Amino acid sequence: MGHTTPFSRGPLPVSPAAVDPALVPCRTLNSGAKIPAIGLGTFGSDRVPHREVAEAVRYAACIGYRHFDCASVYGNEAEIGASFERILADGVRREDLWITSKLWNDKHGEEDVLASCEQSLADLRLDYLDLYLIHWPFPNFHPPGCDVSSRSPDAKPYIHGNYMRTWRKMEELVDRGLVRHIGTSNMTIPKLKLVLRDARIKPAVNEMELHPHFQQPELFRFVLDNGMHPIGYCPIGSPGRPERDRTPQDTSPTEDSVIASIARRHGIHPALVCVKWAVQRGQVAIPFSTNPRHMLNNLLAVMSEPLAQEEMDAIAKLDRNCRLVKGQVFLWKDNQSWEDLWDPGGKITPP
Repeated sequence: MGHTTPFSRGPLPVSPAAVDPALVPCRTLNSGAKIPAIGLGTFGSDRVPHREVAEAVRYAACIGYRHFDCASVYGNEAEIGASFERILADGVRREDLWITSKLWNDKHGEEDVLASCEQSLADLRLDYLDLYLIHWPFPNFHPPGCDVSSRSPDAKPYIHGNYMRTWRKMEELVDRGLVRHIGTSNMTIPKLKLVLRDARIKPAVNEMELHPHFQQPELFRFVLDNGMHPIGYCPIGSPGRPERDRTPQDTSPTEDSVIASIARRHGIHPALVCVKWAVQRGQVAIPFSTNPRHMLNNLLAVMSEPLAQEEMDAIAKLDRNCRLVKGQVFLWKDNQSWEDLWDPGGKITPP
């Protein structure tokens, strides 16, 4: 579930229960590697202090999490690295952790990819990453805490040749042993078709927004059919997302009457229905929380009684095509609609 109660400055809270990490369901990637089907997101959404996110990571490891989804742009990798150091010192084996980071948009230049990855490794205090993603397909960035009108002064559209030059450097990271897997994020089918055609090392995953009100069934199926695995962010609808990502048309899956009815039937919060649905559907879910009880309940939800098939069918009918993270700050022209970022009509939006 979402962020509601921060950690105090005192010791980590004592968990009433912990999960055996070996019992957490996993997904098998195209390499044969196993990735836990639920992880902890670490995007504090410009709201949560870095130290608090880092403490949540350490607590999550104490209760059974082994998958952590990080990114350089979140600004908290150095603090999280201190938590990883403690986690490993406490006896968790590095090979039992799955740690992801991401290349930010201002580091797409060929000379920047290695340096950015090495900086993430240094901040996270690791020798290698299990997964490294190109965070967005656009080399356009925004400053922390910006509003929806922010634009990179030299913003560009998706240019496949440029993207593949970045991807070649991502492949080199695998060759060097700094990264075990590489993947894409926030991509569309027409963009992925080109990457799959031209890549020497195929993307292992595509990370994308997925929740009951935004199920992306065509992209979801395409990812699976092409040997990738879908990782879904915003699995409960990201109630703590930045203001720049909010519009009056947004809907909340946790407030959906069908989700609420299923939650009452199972005696759980609606957010946990969303998490259960995500993992049961076949994607990897990475909910963010710094609330100890919510973190534990998210983990327990994917190991408890599954949703009935009729419940899964009912949720499948709830798709409203409601994208919550629209990405307006990555647009490259004046008077553009955010839909241009997502290739409406199945064709890459021209420059």
